Parts: sequence; structure tokens; C-alpha cells
Amino acid sequence: MNRDALRVLTYNVRRDVASDGEFDWAARRDAVAGTLRFHRPDVVGLQEPLEHQFQDVREALPEYEWVGKSRSREEGAGEFCPVGYRRDRFECVGADTVWLSQTPDEPGSTGWDGAYPRIATWARLTDRRSGGSLLALNTHLDHEGPQARREGARVIRDRVDSLRESAPAVVAGDLNCLAGKDPHRVLAGADDGDSPLTDAREASAHPPHGPSTTRTNFESLLPDRQIDHVFVADCDVEGYGVAADVVDDGWFPSDHLPVVVDLEL
Repeated sequence: MNRDALRVLTYNVRRDVASDGEFDWAARRDAVAGTLRFHRPDVVGLQEPLEHQFQDVREALPEYEWVGKSRSREEGAGEFCPVGYRRDRFECVGADTVWLSQTPDEPGSTGWDGAYPRIATWARLTDRRSGGSLLALNTHLDHEGPQARREGARVIRDRVDSLRESAPAVVAGDLNCLAGKDPHRVLAGADDGDSPLTDAREASAHPPHGPSTTRTNFESLLPDRQIDHVFVADCDVEGYGVAADVVDDGWFPSDHLPVVVDLEL
């Protein structure tokens, strides 16, 4: 692939729940879309949107094409982990959603000690400018089960190995763990050295920008909760940042912050 600039963004947009009160989706929808629009990622991974939230984002950002299924057995029910890409930059030549379980191709399957079905969505993209390929994968690991997080990361790593065919790859998402914990170590090959993936934050040519956390309670940052990550294979990381964008009243559009990574392919 010819060297070219690429911006990747991962963002847990917080599912729509009534208990969020003044920070429900209706109050946050435009700010989430505005955040994505401002940062102009070429490839984006979202976590937690329900179908109506996913539809709102698609309508607000018509310049993006999206792929991904919901995590439920019932099509369209439950959370999505979609991959979006600029339609003027990329063509999708293959995509699918896999379940992070002992049966990855079984829709709705829950793995190990997980509380819910968990998924990863991948897309194989062809750059319209250079003709090169890129594998993009977006995921959200379980928030309760440590075994489900660890083994889910293995499913992801194995799937990347089988899909990328030596092309550059990006793996992004909410891992529900800090750097150095088991899922992070699995993806980075820290124990066996058998992974093409590198943490983009560690690989950045410039110091990381922004806070050292990716979690909020909408009104303030939650310190030392950097659980959203981006991994890369066969590309250079020019910049890494956590975007602490706030709205006029000083609150955050989600209970997570987006991670933005600039790459050279």
C-alpha cells in the first residue's frame, strides 16, 4: 500500500438508557455527531449504539458508509459495534460481525463468563486513491467477565491473523481494561510475541495528547480509566490523542472519550 495519511477514531457513545436523565441520547445526539464531524476520521468504530442511535448517526453523517450487525440473535436488537468509513475514500470489499465466544459464527452467543454477547465487526477496505487494502476491526469486550475479555481478545487476534493477508490493520474499541491487563497483552502479543499488533499510544511518533483517561461521568473525567484502545499492524503512528470535547454547558457527550489516531500507511 502506498504511504498515505489515515485518521482513525474509536468512540463508545453510551447506549440510550432512561436512567441517564438529562444526559439521555436526545440531549447528546447532536454533540456526538458534531464530535465525529469535527474530527473527520477516515475510519471510525462506535461502541454501544442501539439501532435508533446508529440510525441517527448515519443520518447525521451521510458521507460515511457503515457495516455491522447487532450483538443479539434477533437482528437489529441490542447494541452494535459498527465500522464506518468515508465513502469517497474507501470501498468495502468484505465485512462481517463475529461473536466473541467459543462459537464465533453463532449469532447471539455469549462466551465464557461474559455477562452479554460480545461482538467484533470487521471490514476489508480498498483505498480508492492508492488501491491498497486495509483491515479495520471494531470491538467491545465484556465489562464483567475477565475470562471473556481475555479469550475474546484471542478470538480477535486469530481473526485478524486469518483476514488481513499482510495488509495494514487497525483494531479499535472499548476493551474494558487498562493497558497491561490480559486482553491488552493478548492483542499486543506481550506474552508469546505472536501478534502483528502494536498499541498505537505506545507506538506514536509524538507524545500522546489529551487526558490519561477515556471515561467520564458526563460532568467530569474519571481518572486512570484508559480502557479504550487502538492497535495497529504494518503502519506508522504519527499522532495519538484522547479528545476531551465538551458542549457549551461543560459536559461530555458520552461517558467515554473518543480516541483519535493519525496513521501513515
